[in-house]
Amino acid sequence: MLPVPLGKRGMRPSDAVFHHIKNLPVLYTRAASETGSADFAAVSVSTKPRPRRDSYLPPFVAGTSIASVLATTLKVPLLHTTHQEGHIRAGLYGDPPGFGGKFHALHISGGTTELVRVTRLSPGQFDIEAVGGSDDLFAGQFIDRIGVALGLPFPAGKALEELASHSVHPVALPSSVPRIKDLGVWTSFSGLTTAAEHAITSHLPRDVARGVELALSRTLIALIRAGMPPGPLLIVGGVAANRQLRVDCDQELDRSQGWQVYFGSAELSRDNGVGVALIGWDRMTSDRGYDDGTNS
Repeated sequence: MLPVPLGKRGMRPSDAVFHHIKNLPVLYTRAASETGSADFAAVSVSTKPRPRRDSYLPPFVAGTSIASVLATTLKVPLLHTTHQEGHIRAGLYGDPPGFGGKFHALHISGGTTELVRVTRLSPGQFDIEAVGGSDDLFAGQFIDRIGVALGLPFPAGKALEELASHSVHPVALPSSVPRIKDLGVWTSFSGLTTAAEHAITSHLPRDVARGVELALSRTLIALIRAGMPPGPLLIVGGVAANRQLRVDCDQELDRSQGWQVYFGSAELSRDNGVGVALIGWDRMTSDRGYDDGTNS
């Protein structure tokens, strides 16, 4: 979808818009050949990063435009949601127990590190309130910057995880201590990034990669503990696919202490489109009773 050259850490929003406009028709042609003569009830689209008035990112305009044309052509409703809500809904696929009402969610990706309080208002509708996060780099940026510096392709999450799996002596990197600011709990990844960049010059790439994973886990777990009481926590976004993070959260946030941590599948953690589609499904079927879409 977005052809990022090796050695680069992403692309400018204007370039991302260009590639969206160029590639979306190709992807739609491929999808149309697979759906055949299916009946469409609605088109569901994420129109911005978060469900906030000031949330905006140019590439979402390209997706919304294509969705609007599709809905008009198919003569079906156009349903708006957001990228963050799509990740939360994908994480709830299968309707895990304990997440039917109020819960916390940690959204971690290349563009977000945010701890939020979530209330499920109705099928496909959420009230989301931020209670903390990162105030400089995001968790995914930390991984990507070090991954690219190690010669890995962008986004670097999967390749860094594979590299880290061969580590024998992980690099000991610091973790960030959360702090209270602006009525929330905030952490930082810039210091960890600098430390990891220095470690690259004197350690094996595989050991730096594992050190990055371990520092990421410690920092996020500290943020969770400082930002919410023990209870149900949904962890979503591309970084949530990391196996080391899942193992560390399972060990450190123990159920005997009241924690109920849930990760969606690794595949759905990376795939926001599934969550956006399920939100549309929820809204279209809510008048017939709630269905989590598992068998659809």
